[in-house]
Amino acid sequence: MPRDNHVLIFDTTLRDGEQSPGATMTHDEKLEIADLLDEMGVDIIEAGFPIASEGDFLAVSDIARRAKHSVICGLSRANFKDIDRCWEAVRHARRPRIHTFIGTSPLHRAIPNLSMDEMVERIHDTVTHARNLCDNVQWSAMDATRTEHDYLCRVVETAIKAGATTINIPDTVGYTAPRESAELIRMLIERVPGADDVVFSTHCHNDLGMATANSLAAVEAGARQIECTINGLGERAGNAALEEVVMAMRVRHDIMPYTTGIDTTKIMNLSRRVSTVSGFPVQFNKAIVGKNAFLHESGIHQDGVLKNVQTFEIMRPEDIGLQAKNIAMGKHSGRAALRAKMRELGIDLADNQLNDLFVRFKALADRKKEVYDDDLIALVQDADTHEAHDTLQLKRLRVICGTDGPALADLGMSIEGVEKSVTAQGDGPVDAAFNAVKALYPHGARLELYQVSAVTEGTDAQATVSVRISESGRIATGQSADTDTVVASTRAYVNAINRLIERRKKSAPGDDVKTVDYRAPAE
Repeated sequence: MPRDNHVLIFDTTLRDGEQSPGATMTHDEKLEIADLLDEMGVDIIEAGFPIASEGDFLAVSDIARRAKHSVICGLSRANFKDIDRCWEAVRHARRPRIHTFIGTSPLHRAIPNLSMDEMVERIHDTVTHARNLCDNVQWSAMDATRTEHDYLCRVVETAIKAGATTINIPDTVGYTAPRESAELIRMLIERVPGADDVVFSTHCHNDLGMATANSLAAVEAGARQIECTINGLGERAGNAALEEVVMAMRVRHDIMPYTTGIDTTKIMNLSRRVSTVSGFPVQFNKAIVGKNAFLHESGIHQDGVLKNVQTFEIMRPEDIGLQAKNIAMGKHSGRAALRAKMRELGIDLADNQLNDLFVRFKALADRKKEVYDDDLIALVQDADTHEAHDTLQLKRLRVICGTDGPALADLGMSIEGVEKSVTAQGDGPVDAAFNAVKALYPHGARLELYQVSAVTEGTDAQATVSVRISESGRIATGQSADTDTVVASTRAYVNAINRLIERRKKSAPGDDVKTVDYRAPAE
């Protein structure tokens, strides 16, 4: 296959990214993220692992039916049952793909207890079976970077002869370095018969902080597909971040003359949305999409940027959908100004959404002197996590705390439409509020994560709180923002419980609950 300079972007946020502990998304959230990826121009969306659960199967199937442009891909292990289930899920897509994998390194070959010859036979039979079902078949050699080169060449050749159209070379454990990554791809292209007839792909994990560098090195060596996730989401230290590889090729086109079909102006909105639904906040100094990526505090830097923005900025905020100006809105701003501001931020709202946001914006403006862009984004994200039909709804909260005793929380909450109240105590205001929630709605969920971050500066800043809880293998996250940290914390906790309740209701068909035996390893 001619190796022109176009690089395919394969996004696995909904599969590898969702496997991050605590990042499980609901069915509707998966569909929403898939729609946004499709609109952004992602070439291939790996929508899930269909045999993992009924929920995964339904999500992949629905995404396949909805996608307008992207190839929709499902993951399967190297056996006929997995592959058949994968095909059933993706077959309704305009452009379906089956992705099948097997571990080829000495460590991974020991897991199915196959000899080298038996594994070659398994690869041949399963890829052939997949190709008989679908014209677009991707095959992955899991832990390829720790596989003997001669054997890797042998299994890649086998997969190509069996009909694979894309060959993925994963750095499953984030072990390799850029030079090795390039040499491995170059070696395979030079040594394997039929290599010119397929697309080579790279899938890099970030355990040593080199996922982006390893991915770009592989492209320079001839790979023409990069597997990545929004915000670098993924197991352990995560995957190569889509925004990093795409913007690196765009900004440094002089030394990396490669193109993608990504509409980069949609990056920021997608980053925020994935952060909200996954419950994984983006670190402030994260490349491209971090809160501080375009901020300058040093006097020398500020002076340089004011004179010429290129002095300290190598890309424009607008290139990723981030408005350079951060003009505060106030309590005298009207609906038209709010709609215009949200459009500047890349967020289009329906009339009912605008009306709801306007009410909460006015309430915030009464408590906060100036409402900045980040405050508005936090309000939108907060609205996305609360539904009118939620089982639990926070109605009233008053907390008393001091230095000479436990904190007391007086909580009023609606439970399935019935209002109840209680007073509970705790080691601090948040602990007391959480104890009050648990007193009104007893549950066995364990608090796994409690994280607070300020949205803007100042003592009147909104606090965004993320909460993660787990119960019987189910994981749920909640997020909320408020100028009162205790209120934000309680709302986030209640939101997480509501999501857990939804997972309980759907647990019979397996929705949103991974079956451990079928959990796909990060490639």
